[in-house]
Amino acid sequence: MAHFVQMNGNTCGQVIVVNNEVLENKPFPESEPIGIAFCKSLYGEDTEWLQTSYNANFRGIYAGIGSIYNPDLDVFQ
Repeated sequence: MAHFVQMNGNTCGQVIVVNNEVLENKPFPESEPIGIAFCKSLYGEDTEWLQTSYNANFRGIYAGIGSIYNPDLDVFQ
């Protein structure tokens, strides 16, 4: 399972889980654009999404509601 966080600017909103089959069983970062397209199909094309790692394998910490994304470092804080 992969986790995607809805972004409101640099602030994290809801986190949803996307089945690996939807992501064609691809690892990060190849999975991210597929997951973003899937999230937008559910929540609207005007929404913004990023993939986050439950095990903190990439992008720093696991993003939760209220976490901040630092685009310069490509990490959640």
